[in-house]
Amino acid sequence: MELWLIWLIVGLVLAIAEIFTLTAALGILGAAAIITAGTAAIGLPLPGQLVVFSVVSAAGVVLVRPWARRLMLQPRLERFGVDALIGASAYVLHEVNDHEGMVRIRGEDWTARPYDGSLVIPAGSTVDVLHIDGSTAVVYPRE
Repeated sequence: MELWLIWLIVGLVLAIAEIFTLTAALGILGAAAIITAGTAAIGLPLPGQLVVFSVVSAAGVVLVRPWARRLMLQPRLERFGVDALIGASAYVLHEVNDHEGMVRIRGEDWTARPYDGSLVIPAGSTVDVLHIDGSTAVVYPRE
């Protein structure tokens, strides 16, 4: 089997593996192997192919790492899960006091307690969700 075909197969296997792992490392190595397959096809001897593979792999890491690091350090612009409920308004279904209460937040019913334990929030009121404590919404009445 010719060397360029081996490099091509290795590159494709690494590219397919990258699809399943999403690490970027295998994708860089796969791209380096495919480029090396091209150099092998034009007749570069094996030591030269290994140099090309090493240089392209190193260049890929040097170029991709800063970009990936910037993406990882950026703050998330969207909140997900219960974090997305913080700051939302809620409708009080059952009186909210320090021991019990029920509110509807974006169509879902949640147990609730007031932010200040001395507050009693009557049914029918509108409240703001300050945070979620387990499965209980901590709320404060709107004024």
